[in-house]
Amino acid sequence: MSTATLKNWFGGITSSPHTVVEVTSVQQIVDIVKDTERYPSPVRAIGSNHSTTPCGTADDGTVIITRKMDKILSYGEDTVTVQAGALYIDVNQELVKRGKQFYVNVELGNLTIGSACCGGTKDASMPGEFGQIASYAVGIKMVLPNGDLFEVDESDPELLQLARSSYGLFGVVYEATFRVRELAAMEVHHEKFTLDEFARQLPELRTRDESMMLYINPFKDTITVEFRRYHGASSAGDLSTWQWKLRNQVWSHFAPLWGHNVSRLFPSKWVRSALTDFYNGLIVLALTKVIKGKATLPIAQQIRYPEVSGNDRYLFSIWAFPEERYIECLRAYYDLSKEHYARTGYRIDLLSVGYRILADQSSLFSYSFNGTVITFDPVSTGTLGWDAFLREYNSLCSDLGGTPLFNQTNLLTRDQVVHAFGERVDRFEKQRRHYDPSNRLLNNYFAELLGSLDGD
Repeated sequence: MSTATLKNWFGGITSSPHTVVEVTSVQQIVDIVKDTERYPSPVRAIGSNHSTTPCGTADDGTVIITRKMDKILSYGEDTVTVQAGALYIDVNQELVKRGKQFYVNVELGNLTIGSACCGGTKDASMPGEFGQIASYAVGIKMVLPNGDLFEVDESDPELLQLARSSYGLFGVVYEATFRVRELAAMEVHHEKFTLDEFARQLPELRTRDESMMLYINPFKDTITVEFRRYHGASSAGDLSTWQWKLRNQVWSHFAPLWGHNVSRLFPSKWVRSALTDFYNGLIVLALTKVIKGKATLPIAQQIRYPEVSGNDRYLFSIWAFPEERYIECLRAYYDLSKEHYARTGYRIDLLSVGYRILADQSSLFSYSFNGTVITFDPVSTGTLGWDAFLREYNSLCSDLGGTPLFNQTNLLTRDQVVHAFGERVDRFEKQRRHYDPSNRLLNNYFAELLGSLDGD
């Protein structure tokens, strides 16, 4: 137990809980939620604490850390059942030994299973597949706020849809079952476009049988697209990994370290901007000329980040837009980035990214609920000015009809959430109150965004 200030991975989100408990069993979770005097509300469960928003904070309440509950419990023909605290990358590595893999090989390997099954985390959709991890959670077990054990699976699709977006507000997840697939060889290559070229070719690119991730630089008018596709089952020993090791080393270490040093060592905004564009140009060159392969290992995309970030940290935020309106929205983002820099001297110091996510109603707060979307996500080392830029970015994205994520879009407002999700907010809140009438699991962050205390 502890009363120390609790910080997330990059140190920008802090919480001051009354009590912090590392649990090793379901019974411990039951005892905690039932004992309101020893373990005050709100009760929030966290894993690796990599979220970029205060979704896991519990000021004056109780934080449950599930990381020690990390066992793989069983393998099915096309499923794996795992305790909530296990890291996604660790489970995926065990699956590979059995010729299997997760459907979504998200970059953040430190994601825990408990978060993966009930929150919003994604990668660019592979052809014919969902891009959101929770969409493949087919069974979730949790401890309800009254201490009862509860399970939801595909026999109740409506409730499962809610649970996949519950963010620990219905109950504390302790176990989840995910659908998995045969291990496949993955082809990858990159192509560079100007914005106008990308706009002209996007209709054709959408028809390719490939996923699309974007590296975006509004200041150099470049969009570099990472195309990926599967082509048949394979064994891990036949697949290459060096491409992803190189990309991941640059993306998770060298690029943010460069951005960190440039932003802090050079007072001239012109010099900072020139050095940022120089390094970003080298990254694009490496992507288009080096990072390619006909048969790579899909899970090699994943990165195991340190538990606490150093000078190579990076932050990001996410909004998604209907793909038929994406170009006009992206042009507005280009304009905002340039205008904000001219007005304030601040620009993000890393490449922005984007992901194409196929239409998906598997979870209630899916940001591709109404159709296929593409995102543009600013990425930064978090220098002074980042939060001010995010507020303007959020305002623009909301005005453009975008959809955010509760765990990866920071500094949201209640109005922006209602504008994005509409009646789904009220539908979710009605069910949340049913499972947690005393607001045992409700923190200030969700109370504000969901309007949970309105009229109380």
